[in-house]
Parts: sequence; structure tokens; C-alpha cells
Amino acid sequence: MKAVLDSFSLLAFFFGEPGKATVGEWLRRASRGQCELLLCTVNWAEVGYIITRKCGRARWRFVQDALDRLPITMVVADRRLASRAVELKARGGVSLADAFAAALALEERAAVLTGDPEFMALGKEADIVWITAPRPAQHRSGAPDA
Repeated sequence: MKAVLDSFSLLAFFFGEPGKATVGEWLRRASRGQCELLLCTVNWAEVGYIITRKCGRARWRFVQDALDRLPITMVVADRRLASRAVELKARGGVSLADAFAAALALEERAAVLTGDPEFMALGKEADIVWITAPRPAQHRSGAPDA
């Protein structure tokens, strides 16, 4: 099985928020070759700016190093993927970064691993694996656990 990580799932993992254990289990499964985890460069950038803003550049460099060691395949947001994201974003209800995660999942026939309630706006179009019960939430923690 393939799954796309969005910023919500990675931030939950690195900040030690609800859903961290679920993301950790998916990472263990990926390291054993039982699934493939994908991350769009747009979502990588979103994780980066949130961690940099909350914790500083040094912490982001630390998280970058951790991400490089995890069994996650980075996917560059090319024009084809961007066009699909545009279609999803234009319908409303999801952020641009979430539209890229959903577009990647649709392109790869993968699920999105998230707890972000914005994905409910996609209805049944995208397969969602919820790491927590979907609810409006902001990452309030100070520093990532990584």
C-alpha cells in the first residue's frame, strides 16, 4: 500500500501530538518494506516553514536531517501534479498544500495519512487514513520531539 504524508501527519510526529504513534507505525512498516510513504515537496516546504517559524532554523535543519533518514520518498511537484492540485484547490475547502498532498495521492493511487479535517472537503474522492479523529486543530507545541 502507498500513503502520502501531509504536513499535519509529520508535524504530529515531530511535535509529539496526537497521531504520532500512528505515523510512527507507518514509518516502521515502510522501513520493513510493507508500505511506501510519499511526501510532496510542497508539503515538505510547509513542514519547514512551520518548524522554522515556531522553533527556528537550527531546529528545522535537525528535522531535515531526520526526514532524510526516514523511509519516505520525496516527490517533486511538477506541472502535471500542480495542475491536479489546482483543480482540487479551485473546488474549495482545502489549502494549497493539502491540495498537493491529495493530488499526489490521486496520481499514485495512494491514501493520504492525515488528521487534518480539511480533507473531509474532498469527500470520497480521496482515500484518507485518519491518524486521529478529524477535528479543527492547530499545532500549539513548542519544539519538535525529533
